[in-house]
Amino acid sequence: MKAYLALISAAVIGLAACSQEPAKPAENAAPAASEAAPAETAAPADAAPASEAAPADSAAAPAAGNCATTVESNDNMQFNTKDIQISKACKEFTITLKHTGTQPKSGMGHNIVISKAEDMDGVLKDGAAAGADADYVKAGDARVVGHTKLIGGGEEASVTVDPAKLADGSYKFYCSFPGHGALMNGTVTLVN
Repeated sequence: MKAYLALISAAVIGLAACSQEPAKPAENAAPAASEAAPAETAAPADAAPASEAAPADSAAAPAAGNCATTVESNDNMQFNTKDIQISKACKEFTITLKHTGTQPKSGMGHNIVISKAEDMDGVLKDGAAAGADADYVKAGDARVVGHTKLIGGGEEASVTVDPAKLADGSYKFYCSFPGHGALMNGTVTLVN
């Protein structure tokens, strides 16, 4: 438990220090090192993830007709983006979650759940009660617009949503693994 709390504390400090793209430096260095170097200078040192980061970032702000994006998660309880932008022109929008870490889903599993911002706390509470076998999402929860399955290191999963379902309100995406939602969350925004 102490190690888990220390990890959460380190992640919060890392997020506070690097608000642009905290996922990349945290994967490559301890949180203290990510405080010393901004995300832009730390990311290019690792050529493969940096090349993946550019498409994920450009897909987060979709061009007309781009109806998909990729979000990366890691063993430090971080997504590589805080905003997913979905074009209103899309009939469907697919979000692919990639877990770039190495930990199994039983210890550091991640998913993406989308709901109205005001429903996030209730969805997280009910998801924790539903358990890992249910991907930490209550079965049939009408508040959930969509979600991926729970994945571990090296895995990926996708969810496809109807942008029309996001027209009335403020929406969030987050990981519903217990304790992760406080750090692993962002906004879902409809754009023209």
